[in-house]
Amino acid sequence: MFRISLLLPVLLFVSFEFSAQETFSALEQKLFEMPDVMFEKLDDSDPEALVYKIQVKQPLDHNNPEMGWFWQRAFLTHRGFDNPTLICTEGYNRPRNRTYELSLLLQSNQIDVEHRFFGTSRPDSLDYRFLNLEQVTADLHKINTLFKEIYAGKWVSTGISKGGSTTIFYRYFYPEDVDVSIPYVAPINIAYEEPRIYQFLDTIGTDACRKALLAFQKRLLKNREAVLPLIRFYSYGAGYEYTYLNLEEAFEYAVLEYPFSFWQYGQDCAAIPDKTTNLEDAVKYFLGVSDIGFFSDAPMVGYGSHYYQAATEMGYYGYETEDFKGLLKALPMQPHPHAAFMPNKIEVPFDGSLLEAVNEWLPVNGDQFIYINGAIDTWSASAVAPNDQSDALWFFMDDKHHGNARIRNMSVADQDKLIGALERWLDMEIDKSNLPDGE
Repeated sequence: MFRISLLLPVLLFVSFEFSAQETFSALEQKLFEMPDVMFEKLDDSDPEALVYKIQVKQPLDHNNPEMGWFWQRAFLTHRGFDNPTLICTEGYNRPRNRTYELSLLLQSNQIDVEHRFFGTSRPDSLDYRFLNLEQVTADLHKINTLFKEIYAGKWVSTGISKGGSTTIFYRYFYPEDVDVSIPYVAPINIAYEEPRIYQFLDTIGTDACRKALLAFQKRLLKNREAVLPLIRFYSYGAGYEYTYLNLEEAFEYAVLEYPFSFWQYGQDCAAIPDKTTNLEDAVKYFLGVSDIGFFSDAPMVGYGSHYYQAATEMGYYGYETEDFKGLLKALPMQPHPHAAFMPNKIEVPFDGSLLEAVNEWLPVNGDQFIYINGAIDTWSASAVAPNDQSDALWFFMDDKHHGNARIRNMSVADQDKLIGALERWLDMEIDKSNLPDGE
């Protein structure tokens, strides 16, 4: 008996190794047979999953494939052919694999898709005519169609921030692709310059906190002759360059951006410098909340595709200037300075018809959605509004912001409510213990 019990763990290990190798071979054979797909196995710390970098050949124009093509980068995490599959609709570049909390909660396969015209998912020469949400969601639909040949079970889509917005647009264009959509901190605007942002910033927090924010902005602008040399020195050390905007324009944008960034990532009202704080410490704090580097050349290029989408069909936000009369030297008071910095400063018309259509479609057709938002996140101002027409859930998490409004940080009651809906919609049992720890 003793000798047999010693052999049992060895036999189990060998059996597991054989099963894993069998899965590996079967998966790679299926990937090899898949058209328009290249794959490369990656090392990963998860012993229960196989991870691959995937390249999918996408047409520039899904309606006219002869216009050309590019390779779209994605990452596949395989847990089992019979497991559900999570497609992650990134809004920007995705240089490496990351595991979403939903992937762990559902023990799902995961396909994390880099957004069209970001990172390496771009043609040699960008033709922005082909950067629109119809083409973006067609990319996702092609990936969904290809991988449903491998994963025939339930599908869930998710994304964070602009990626969450992409999840919503994806469901609008292809309502049958997935069974459930879970956008996190995802704005769906109503205009080129989203007016609800202004209302949010005028009402969030206490009156004392909002007054402190405004007083700090004014102090920076009134002391620009002393502040600008500090920022120039900081920028030099950080390697920031300013040609799209000059340094003074970038400084004024960063000051106007400050309340937006403050609430977006849940800063502490008690930490706002008052007039007794020396200027060097005040500027150090300011750059930690609204880093001027965001308005330097590298982000202008890196986020160029994002700004194009914002300016043409997704909408974005602007900055109110009425409180800064006589204090802005580089930026105009009117019209409101806008936060969409177009590639090469090209001018394009804004078309709000898609936003209008999606905002009308969601209350009637937006079933099996779970919207997760942080109540103090600036972007919650343009979150999809709750309604009683659709079979959907909304969470506006108290004291949570853009970076921590996540299922793992919900109350136990809200977690149970969310998991209950998923079990009903996906017809499966979910082990809550798979959820990662909070924060």
